[in-house]
Amino acid sequence: MHLRNHIRPVGLILSAGLLASLLCAKSCTGIQASDSATSHTASGRPALLTKPVVYTRAQLDHENYPYHSWAFTKLVDDSMQVNAMGKASIFYDWMDKAVRTSGLRLAPNGATVSDMLEARKHAIESVSASQRADAELAACADVHRLIKVVLPKFSLDRGFEFSNAVKLGERQCFLQSFIIAGLLQRMGIDAGVEMVYANERGEETNNGHAVTLVKLQNGHDIIVDASEPTPFAHHQGLFVKIPAYRYVMPVYEITTGQIVYYRAAGGDARLPVARVRTLGLDFLGSQFWYYRGERAPGGLLLSPRTTTGLKAAEHCLRMSVRTCPSNPLAVYMLGRVFLAEGNKAEAKKYIDSAYKLYKDFGWIPQGEREYYLRMK
Repeated sequence: MHLRNHIRPVGLILSAGLLASLLCAKSCTGIQASDSATSHTASGRPALLTKPVVYTRAQLDHENYPYHSWAFTKLVDDSMQVNAMGKASIFYDWMDKAVRTSGLRLAPNGATVSDMLEARKHAIESVSASQRADAELAACADVHRLIKVVLPKFSLDRGFEFSNAVKLGERQCFLQSFIIAGLLQRMGIDAGVEMVYANERGEETNNGHAVTLVKLQNGHDIIVDASEPTPFAHHQGLFVKIPAYRYVMPVYEITTGQIVYYRAAGGDARLPVARVRTLGLDFLGSQFWYYRGERAPGGLLLSPRTTTGLKAAEHCLRMSVRTCPSNPLAVYMLGRVFLAEGNKAEAKKYIDSAYKLYKDFGWIPQGEREYYLRMK
């Protein structure tokens, strides 16, 4: 993948020199960040936002789910039990064996994946501050390669379940991004999951893809995408937290391909890298339930539709919305299911609610616009 293929005429990729002229202050890489009010330079261009805001430790812990932790295990357990495959320990045992037989190792020593991750964490922590980002990038590349080897099959219909990773060797964008983020977190790297609404070519979808966002120690961000042949992608639109949910457009440095700041979708406000955080566990748990509803056999998307299939989709999407009421795609699709079931009153309620969520977050998908107008 060559960076020149992803340069858009709207100017979202900057040279290092131009970047330096625009940055009024070095973005901090710790917890302190900036608010979302817009300011402008004398030339009329929007400047980086400087009003300080502080993320609480609880907010950051909500993004914390290192591999084999309680939080990571909870979502694995959910998937295994929903599909009558037992407990998370079955996935971890399978993963240990798959990595051992892959011929790929995340560290020279370690009998289990967790052992390797701890060893790699110590190795990364031992390098100098100036070399830390390079060590993190190398770890990202290794994990990207590993996931594609141990989970060689891609399936939109089944690849979101840990149970199908074990049973079928399948993955899909959201599952792979969650696993990559968990592996990197266990190495001590600040990483998490974001949804994509505009791909590398600027083509828009309704949160139709998921990636891992890595916040490097050099103050830049990078996107890891195991749906691509090479580790680092340059998608043009993300759904993030800052700390409210927001649609943003990454701005890439042309020499490194790393994200140096963001623009708010539908506006010119510039958001420092430190301001953008990854999606929390409530959203991630909701999104697993969303895919169960989206891909329910006989449901909204998998033909032929059946009464039983639509009810199954409704159940899963209700679980998704209950887990994270601000997941706009789940709210929207639940409205679509109610419409397919002939319940126009409930359909209108959820489609109207989704429209408001999308509007508040800064971008409204075309499909949501059409259904919103249809239900008026």
